[in-house]
Amino acid sequence: MDMRKRIEQALERQLAPAPHHGAPPKLLQAMRHAVFPGGARIRPQLCLAVAQACACDAPGLALGGAVGVELLHCASLVHDDMPCFDDADTRRGRPSVQRQYGEPLALLTGDALIVLAFEVLTGPDVNHAERALAMQRTLAQAAGSPAGVVAGQAWECETEVDLSQYQRAKTGALFVAATTLGAQAAGATPEPWQALGEQLGEAYQVADDIRDVVGDAAELGKPVGQDQAHDRPNAMQTLGLSGALKRFESLMQDAVAAVPACPQQSAMRELVRHEALRLVPQLSIAWRHPNPRATA
Repeated sequence: MDMRKRIEQALERQLAPAPHHGAPPKLLQAMRHAVFPGGARIRPQLCLAVAQACACDAPGLALGGAVGVELLHCASLVHDDMPCFDDADTRRGRPSVQRQYGEPLALLTGDALIVLAFEVLTGPDVNHAERALAMQRTLAQAAGSPAGVVAGQAWECETEVDLSQYQRAKTGALFVAATTLGAQAAGATPEPWQALGEQLGEAYQVADDIRDVVGDAAELGKPVGQDQAHDRPNAMQTLGLSGALKRFESLMQDAVAAVPACPQQSAMRELVRHEALRLVPQLSIAWRHPNPRATA
């Protein structure tokens, strides 16, 4: 079974109605709406790929880490779309959770997904309790402050923002978590894998910044122009289009180089290259739909 199918089945098990019998039906519907259908699922795939590269002997634990980081990601999108932040009507080509179910339920949906992300790691492999505890700590650091997703969102409330700090927290934290969780599930030293997560996280944020300025909402499945509308830092504003594209290419090259020595180093590097190629067509959408907001 390929990674993507394993991830989808594991997410389905966590969000199936039966295990949550007695829960408010609309909350369960909103949680499923937030998770399915998913995007590329690159964070959980990255987690499983690192675990596999480290010869993981606890596949259930690795899958738990993959599901946990994806649930955190989905929760962050729900909160990001709320009226107090982006007030976005769409996400992944469908109504956002706050638009479909209302603001109160969107807030609770994001909260519930965060809690579920940690619950997933409480029972996948009782034989590796120390690893699971370390992975829970990694998830907590990726979710909170001073350098997790919450911190990244909070930087938007500051009058002066360092672009690099902002991007590392808002986007990079979950990529670092993905690579770290994969190594921890395998009982490997996680530090050598952190640079890979850092480079990929920043590259994804730069790509998103480009799409936000010159992309097309219908093509991307979500609103564009959010950074300018909310006066948020954006790589396009700092570097311009050509500079941002060069930065993206440099980061993806650095990500390939950051894959540590391991028996499956070549396969891991190929995965990173594949992601770079997958993102390039998305960026070309922006090139085909030039927007007057773009910075030269």
